[in-house]
Amino acid sequence: MTPHFLPRLVNPPFGDPGVYVDFQFARRALLFDLGEIASLGARKILRLTDVCISHTHIDHFIGFDLMLRIMLGRDMKLRLFGPPGILSQVEHRLASYSWNLIQSYPTEFVITVIELHPEGRARRARFSSRRVFTREEEEEFTFRDGVVHEEENLRLTVTFLEHSIPCLGYAFEEKLHVNFMKNKLAALGLPVGAWLSEVKRAVLRGAPDDTVFKVTGPEGKLRELSLDELKEQVLQVVPGEKIAYVTDTAYTPENRRRIVKLARRADYFFIEAVFLDADHERARERAHLTARQAGTLAREAGAARVIPFHFSPRHLGAEEQLRREVAEAFGS
Repeated sequence: MTPHFLPRLVNPPFGDPGVYVDFQFARRALLFDLGEIASLGARKILRLTDVCISHTHIDHFIGFDLMLRIMLGRDMKLRLFGPPGILSQVEHRLASYSWNLIQSYPTEFVITVIELHPEGRARRARFSSRRVFTREEEEEFTFRDGVVHEEENLRLTVTFLEHSIPCLGYAFEEKLHVNFMKNKLAALGLPVGAWLSEVKRAVLRGAPDDTVFKVTGPEGKLRELSLDELKEQVLQVVPGEKIAYVTDTAYTPENRRRIVKLARRADYFFIEAVFLDADHERARERAHLTARQAGTLAREAGAARVIPFHFSPRHLGAEEQLRREVAEAFGS
C-alpha cells in the first residue's frame, strides 16, 4: 500500500519532543507538540493545518512564536488543540506583542484554539489577525469517545494522562485506506481521472455496492461499472494508517490502560522513553516512562512499530542502551 502520511520526529531523541506528519497527497501537515521547530524550516511549517499540544511545559510549546512569525502576513487557517488552560495561554501569548500595524495587512491569519477537558467537554475560540487576535466566537461543545476532530476519512482522538498536570496523548488515523491498482485499471481499459475520486468518496461514505459509475474509456465508449465490480477488480480497501503519540506521563495503572487503548494497532507509535530501567524510581518521581515501560506499552497496544524519543540528557552516552531496552520489551 502506498502510505498517505509520512511521520517523523522533529528533533533528535535528546531534543525537544515533537512529531511532524506530512500528507503525501495534499499540501498539508499535522504537528504533535510545539517545542523547538526551527529544524523544520519555513516551507514545512507553512504546510501545517493542525497542531496538537500535549501540555505547555516550555519544551512542548516554545515553538509557538516561531510558527506565528512565519505564518503572519499570509492567508492561513490553523487549528490548535490543547489541554485545559490553552485558550488563555494562547491569548496571553498573542497579547504580549504590539499589533498596531497588522490591520493594514491584506491577508488574514486565523488560529482556532480547541481547549479539551476530561469527560468530553471542550471550549473553542478563534483569534484573527484582522481583529488584532482578540478572542472571539467562543463556544462550548462536547465530544464522544475521545474523538475531537473528524473529516471524511480522518479522525483525531485524544486521551487524558497524568503528569502531575493533565497531559494529552493523541492518535491520528485514516479510517480506510483506498488504493487503486493502476495495472488492473489499464488491463480493463479504464482511464485514471476525477471519476476515481468519486469512487473513493463513495467507498468512504459507505455507498451501496450497486452504486453505478459511468466511465468513458480511451476509445470514447461509455461504460457502466458498479461499486461492487470496482471493489472486486481494481480497488484495495483496508484499514487506514494510524499514528499514536504519547509523552510525559506516569506509569500508573490508569495511564497504562488509556495509552494501550489509544495506541491499539497503531502503525507508528511515538512514545517517550526518558529513563533507563535502572532509573525507574526517578521516572516514577518525575512522572515519566522508562525505556522498558515504553516498549511494554507498545507491545501491549499491538503497535506495528515503536519510535522512542524524549531521552533524558542524563543518558547522553547511553542512546543505544535506551533503544535496546525499548526493543527488548517490545519484542523486536
